[in-house]
Amino acid sequence: MSIYVIDDHPLMRDAIVMVLRRLRPAENIVELERLDKLASSVQQRGAPTLFCLDLKLPDTNGVSGVIAVKQVYPNVPIAVYSAAPAADMEDACIEAGADTYIEKSASSNELAAALRGLLMAGSEVDEPPLANNSKLSKRQTQLIAMLDKGMSNRDIATDLEISEHTVKVHLWRLFRRLGVKSRTQALHYARTNGWLSG
Repeated sequence: MSIYVIDDHPLMRDAIVMVLRRLRPAENIVELERLDKLASSVQQRGAPTLFCLDLKLPDTNGVSGVIAVKQVYPNVPIAVYSAAPAADMEDACIEAGADTYIEKSASSNELAAALRGLLMAGSEVDEPPLANNSKLSKRQTQLIAMLDKGMSNRDIATDLEISEHTVKVHLWRLFRRLGVKSRTQALHYARTNGWLSG
């Protein structure tokens, strides 16, 4: 099992790897500068547990890298980072399959919080989409209740004492589990299945 850091800028790659080594000292971390080297690396270095992907690589365009990785490894979390402000690219990346979006201007603490959230969410085991009689995890049940109260990501983060990045990761995992794409759809699903009154 390996974490793959794909970035053509050595300095940025080093910064990401340094944070990952702090979070997961025992994990095998593979550094690549192009996406087209990924398939052969996975064969040599082992199955991926997380991708840290620079949005702008020599062999990608826009969110094409995210889409390409997601097609081959649909269940592996992807952290995308970019110099572009989140307001410009975050939604497109999440829509393409990324689990979190990190601006390159983020501090190492913010970066660590985002990656820690993904590594934690990933270790909760990859859950298949729910059958109607299945149970949600305790955290997912908590999130549904918070969404029902109309709480923002920031409110949820404060309440649970986790970072907003981690909240986003948990929400995307929840949406994926329910087979929905938004808070509204998640709440509709929860009501339809009798998880919420009203």
